[in-house]
Amino acid sequence: MTRRYAVAGTGSRAQSYVRAISERPEDARLVALLDPNPGRLAYHQRFVASLGLPAQPEYGADDLERMVKEQSVDRVVVTSPDYTHADVVSRLLRAGADVIVEKPLTIDVDGTRRIVDAMNASGKSVVVTFNYRYSPRNSALRQLIQDGEIGQVTSVEFQWVLDTRHGADYFRRWHREKKNSGGLLIHKASHHFDLVNWWIASSPQRVFASGGLAFYGADNAAARGLGERPARGTVEGSANDPWLLDLRDDDVNRQLYYESEQYDGYLRDQDVFGPGITIEDNMSVIAEYANGARLSYSLNAHSPWEGYRVSVNGTLGRAELEVVERAAVVDDQIDPSYPSGRVIAGDVRADGERLVLQKHWATAVEVEIPPGEGGHGGGDRLIYNDLFQGPGNDPLARAADVHDGVRAVAVGIAANQSLTTGQPITITDLNLGGWTT
Repeated sequence: MTRRYAVAGTGSRAQSYVRAISERPEDARLVALLDPNPGRLAYHQRFVASLGLPAQPEYGADDLERMVKEQSVDRVVVTSPDYTHADVVSRLLRAGADVIVEKPLTIDVDGTRRIVDAMNASGKSVVVTFNYRYSPRNSALRQLIQDGEIGQVTSVEFQWVLDTRHGADYFRRWHREKKNSGGLLIHKASHHFDLVNWWIASSPQRVFASGGLAFYGADNAAARGLGERPARGTVEGSANDPWLLDLRDDDVNRQLYYESEQYDGYLRDQDVFGPGITIEDNMSVIAEYANGARLSYSLNAHSPWEGYRVSVNGTLGRAELEVVERAAVVDDQIDPSYPSGRVIAGDVRADGERLVLQKHWATAVEVEIPPGEGGHGGGDRLIYNDLFQGPGNDPLARAADVHDGVRAVAVGIAANQSLTTGQPITITDLNLGGWTT
């Protein structure tokens, strides 16, 4: 059956879904685009045409229900900003459409309740796109744990670092205000908390967090004597400042954002050392799980390299996964022919990724990671197959439903409350919609 799809939110992330739909004509057909910004809609009409698809009916933010009815929409892909998810997803469900939503599911307690209530009332479904589950390296770790190689899991140590390109970008955009994104503990770390929930097949129960804005922002810039700075990056001379983003340097950014800001005033290129940032850039979380395991997690958003290290301890041994997603922010040294495409040949981190298993009273062995191609470590292509063609019988249970989405944001929501109160937070006390242990 060919399902009829609409895309709600036509920022940069929407392009990958539009392309994926166009590549699967027997299973999916694009029938509408929705966005409050006519400039972004126009960009996506051009993109749609470049893929050989017909021009799409356009709708504004208030037209969700009308779009579903007029275009007989079966499913809507939601790629709008995080703070809109609760309203957009719940309205679409009640209008009669199934929903595929980008992580995070939502950013707060009220949002989880609204979405789950709408899903239960409508009988429609919600899929959350946790594409990192599909990355071969993360799937390999899940397989190893699932096969019992390290025994019963007792603890997880998880360190994620965002570099000064990717990490800094969250402090330029709408994400920089916690009311919009829930902070990186929800917007970014929901990916990571979902991985832990999935890897160890358990649910978080109690959370304690510590964190703050230690690097970005006007106060930190002043303390380090950075001097006066422009409010945004699209200014003359920005090429001499690696912290500034000039939207004119990239065709996608120029068309999607710089030329479209006239319609809504959204600035995509704010200075990372400017005022108004209310999210953290250094965070630590301790979480206790229903199966007795404990998680120690940290996130840094101003690292000189990007990647993650995770160690899973069990009653029979330990598994360690290390991934280099970008060895350094020095494009002139990156070797495009190197396997990952984002590391420097000969660099100390040139291995890219490695999964190691070591059992008690034995030497360590390296576990083979199947090759992957494309974004998110090869996860994007695999998840699109599941989304648009069906997951089939997956022994790793990678497809994520609304309950997985709630469990992922539960850690971030509880962590944000812990940051405010200075106390550990029991998740059941939050009364999240659809919460299951």
